[in-house]
Amino acid sequence: MIALIHVLALISFFVVLGFAAQARSAEDICRGSNLLSEMERTDPARYRSIQAEGAEVANGKGVFWKVEKPGTAPSWLLGTMHVTDPSVLKMPTGAPYALSKSKVVIIESDEILDEKKAMAGMLARPELTMMMNGKSIQDFLAPEDKAKLETALKERGIPLTAVSRMQPWMLSSFLALPACELSRKAKGAAFLDKKIADDAIRANIPVKGLETMQEQLSAMASIPTDFHIKSLIEMIGLGSKMDDVSVTMRDLYLAGDIGMTMPMLKSLAPDGAEGEGYAEFEERIVRQRNHTMVDRALPMLNAGGAFMAVGALHLVGDEGLVALLRKQGFTVTRAD
Repeated sequence: MIALIHVLALISFFVVLGFAAQARSAEDICRGSNLLSEMERTDPARYRSIQAEGAEVANGKGVFWKVEKPGTAPSWLLGTMHVTDPSVLKMPTGAPYALSKSKVVIIESDEILDEKKAMAGMLARPELTMMMNGKSIQDFLAPEDKAKLETALKERGIPLTAVSRMQPWMLSSFLALPACELSRKAKGAAFLDKKIADDAIRANIPVKGLETMQEQLSAMASIPTDFHIKSLIEMIGLGSKMDDVSVTMRDLYLAGDIGMTMPMLKSLAPDGAEGEGYAEFEERIVRQRNHTMVDRALPMLNAGGAFMAVGALHLVGDEGLVALLRKQGFTVTRAD
């Protein structure tokens, strides 16, 4: 499903490190246009439907939240995008100050601070990232899809022959971000989560991770291969429109309209993202991880003075972090 984009972005940072030399050849110029702006002009009824669906998403507005409980200093919750786009790196008003005054910074995985450690963790479990049964992606794709995949990877400076035995969701991670983003990351540009962690380290603020990369990889690998193949084929089918998807997601993020993101992504899927396997994906990759994040962050949030930064799509919905923290007795209000 196209919805995989929001969880693949963080993993792709580590994947591209292994292909940095090739990815350096990719262009840095970002392309694409806002799909929703175009839709508002050409198909206003469809646009209004997506807008209405987004409005129904609990806590779907805003990316920066204040987390309070009587007797403790306030904490802060920032929804992030795992990209290097300069407009995204500029945090909402008040967030940089809150970060500088925090006692601890909480991120999805503190392994982003140590690339070698992260890569070692991935290599230690090759079955999580590689097909171990002698098959390659060519065994699952029609010739036309294989050709499109090869072209898309080439645009990102990555030869298909070098990655053909990777799990399909790993290949999707290359397509989930535009060539310019992968190129910037390969050249050392920090994405928002890493910049936050790096700034904290420089300020002598401890950084704590909520998950390990192996846990994230295991969650992805637990989803049936057929689902990942379907998702990859959908991404291949989007072709250059993937750049438009990235621009649209960025614009929604900057506008704080996080609730519209999933309705927009689902509208691009042939089956509306309601096909077989999607419920399992939401359960394992979204709901379960949200609960894990809250459970592991609670001791630090209860102590007060924490700055928590995780992917923005983990904040929204009835079982998003904002709702789950309120169930734990916190008062959570928008701060942006």
